[in-house]
Amino acid sequence: MENAYRDKMHLYGRIFVVMGIIVMFLVPVVTWTITGVAPNFDQLVVGVIALSVIYLPGGIIEVLTYGPILGTSATYLAFITGNLVNLKIPCVMNARDVANTEINTEENEVISTIAVAFSTITTIVIMGLGVLLLIPLKPFLNSEVLKPAFDWVVPALFGALGYKYFKGNFKLAIAPMAFVIILSIIAPKFVYGNVVIMILLSALITILVARILFVKNKI
Repeated sequence: MENAYRDKMHLYGRIFVVMGIIVMFLVPVVTWTITGVAPNFDQLVVGVIALSVIYLPGGIIEVLTYGPILGTSATYLAFITGNLVNLKIPCVMNARDVANTEINTEENEVISTIAVAFSTITTIVIMGLGVLLLIPLKPFLNSEVLKPAFDWVVPALFGALGYKYFKGNFKLAIAPMAFVIILSIIAPKFVYGNVVIMILLSALITILVARILFVKNKI
């Protein structure tokens, strides 16, 4: 039953991914058709290759890193709607903690999908309201007093979430935290410019430490 469900989710997920890609390509194609202004294909190919070299490895790493956390259906839904690091992953982690579910279970599959779906709906509603209220709120949002707060929203969010998990798994948190802190001191530009790679490296270090501690009966 579980395999049948996952096969169906993979089928639907691939269909909607293709539909999403088609919708994204419709914008430049329709613009091209209406205005008659065609892109420079030589520059287009160069741009696609350059961006692929930069973002394709990160995209693959994100799937490998976040896929087990999200589950099958939530993975497709999250990657189609986007904003994983800032919104979807924190929502899923918090929902999983509240519902007390474990990764790779049917319960976690349901909870993750609901969390991603409702966070997506909430984002759309907030963005819609933001567009409508953008002009009257523009002076308030551009205030120099509030700028530092907006710059630290994401670190504060992940700091709060991270503390909860570090507190419950302190032994596992020491090695990846020390690695990131030391590398941030040695090569800060690399760390800040390659967040996805840092997430993967930290995950691998955590898995290695967890394996060592498990073999030694420390966890």
